[in-house]
Amino acid sequence: MSEIAGYTYGTTAVAPSPISLDDFEKLRATVLFGTEDEHYLRMAGEVLAGQTDAILDLWYGFVGSHPHLVQYFTDGQGNALTDYLGAVRARFGQWIADLCRRPYDQDWLNYQHEIALRHHRAKKNQTDGARSVPIIHFRYMVAFIYPITATIRQFLAAKGHSADEVDKMHQAWFKAVTLSVILWSVPYVKEGDF
Repeated sequence: MSEIAGYTYGTTAVAPSPISLDDFEKLRATVLFGTEDEHYLRMAGEVLAGQTDAILDLWYGFVGSHPHLVQYFTDGQGNALTDYLGAVRARFGQWIADLCRRPYDQDWLNYQHEIALRHHRAKKNQTDGARSVPIIHFRYMVAFIYPITATIRQFLAAKGHSADEVDKMHQAWFKAVTLSVILWSVPYVKEGDF
């Protein structure tokens, strides 16, 4: 794997998550994410490998076709920050692999918090030194669960797996994305309310 600018997974540059592993296990149980989902998520990682650029092209095309979304990658005056878009894209591609292949352990939990901070005004733009808008509004992170989930199915079906396997990979993906966004919500929620 080549070096990805700003990708600090598993390093001391990432602060500990404020969510305990015990609380995370309760969240997993709440979204019905079990060992079968882990299996099918790993399978999804194998299926999606080699398709990352096509997935990102689709997702970035979606964002780019909606001015209210693309504004998060601009200088606030409507001018796209192409270097920033590229840096985020590389990490977004790595997120796909991490979501499917990494164990959901303390390092994973810590990095989800780092991603959360990078969407929030706490750390947005710092990783890349970007001069972009100061926050990605929470409503769009939650809303993005659907397009990120709905559009992945075609990629999961691209390598000849049975309809049942594709459905199980898709459900595991949906649960994993939901868990991620829940964890990314932490900086947006008033202390004590999460």
